[in-house]
Amino acid sequence: MIRGRVVLALGVSQLVCWGLSYYLIGGFGERMAADFGWSRGVIYGGFSTALLVMGMASPVIGRMIDRQGGRYVMSAGSVLTAAACVGLALSHTLVTYYASWILMGLAMRMTLYDAAFAVLARAGGAGARRPMSQITLLGGLASTVFWPLGQSLAALFGWRTAVLIYAGIALLTLPLHLAMPHDSDAGHAPPEQPATPPTRLTGRAATNAAVLYALSTMLAQFLNAGMSSHMIAILAGMGLAEAASVWVSTLRGVGQSTSRLSELLFGGGLSAPALNVLAAVLLVASFAAAFFSTQFLVAAFAFAFVYGAGNGLMTITRGTLPLAMFDHRTYGAFVGRLLAPSFVVAATAPTIYATVIDRWGEPAALGMSLGIALATLAAAMAMQRPRPAPAGDPA
Repeated sequence: MIRGRVVLALGVSQLVCWGLSYYLIGGFGERMAADFGWSRGVIYGGFSTALLVMGMASPVIGRMIDRQGGRYVMSAGSVLTAAACVGLALSHTLVTYYASWILMGLAMRMTLYDAAFAVLARAGGAGARRPMSQITLLGGLASTVFWPLGQSLAALFGWRTAVLIYAGIALLTLPLHLAMPHDSDAGHAPPEQPATPPTRLTGRAATNAAVLYALSTMLAQFLNAGMSSHMIAILAGMGLAEAASVWVSTLRGVGQSTSRLSELLFGGGLSAPALNVLAAVLLVASFAAAFFSTQFLVAAFAFAFVYGAGNGLMTITRGTLPLAMFDHRTYGAFVGRLLAPSFVVAATAPTIYATVIDRWGEPAALGMSLGIALATLAAAMAMQRPRPAPAGDPA
């Protein structure tokens, strides 16, 4: 059984760690470009590098959590987040700037949802779905809290001092991560209980489900990385004032937490694959609404809120789909391998979006996003009814 204090500590840590790391570039990217005098591609390439490092480190860190638990892995991630923020604040050359983002990539893989989900799967097994949803309630508000906070700090002190303040906040997450259960308290089933089946799906059905899960996650992660980096800039490019773009973008976080709360209260009857389809439908609807942002302010609100709602549910299913389909006892390592391609592909998103916006404008970026959202929906629908393995099909 997963204790309530563990869920609360993980929820608060997700709120803070997402805001300090993943959403940092969305809040400070334009100020960084103006200060350094570098192109958008170079600035956002740092975040792309961090995502690439996340992908490369994903299987290894997943195995570390399986073997050691999340207590020390996530605590080390807090320290690395602080070090990366200090490095960014003090950097004046490409070498130090990109080295800081490499540290941030390791820190993100050690502290964000995928690490937290592995901790919960280790502690609660197949019963971890509800705690996974609970911790994302607070985590979903990260952009809502940290984009305005970052803008305010940068306006008062400059972006460098703001990021130094972020480093201090990162160290405050250490006690939260040290509150994780020890390896001996991880919540494994008692020896006298019958062993759980090695997988929910076997053979070709398991392979197909794994491929579709990896594809769906990869596409959604690409969109998430692109929107985290450029949502404010896209809204500004569609005609909103800069300050209005920031505040409209914060509706993304409200949408994320609203959809996750709804899932907790009313989504118990939905299977993880069905919830994944609903999430993908919301992604498609959000980008369709975005095209009308120039004419109607309510469309801009709908874009940010509905995208957040879809992305919020997609984050939950990224954690719960493997619980429904595969063996929770090797969750960290197995899911780490399946997620690795998504981090690598997502690493290209900030730079690709910057290039598309620079060359063809914000509508082209939205068109690309709509196409990717439709592909995500197709993958989610294909995953909804995995065929059972035929008799004799090798596991």
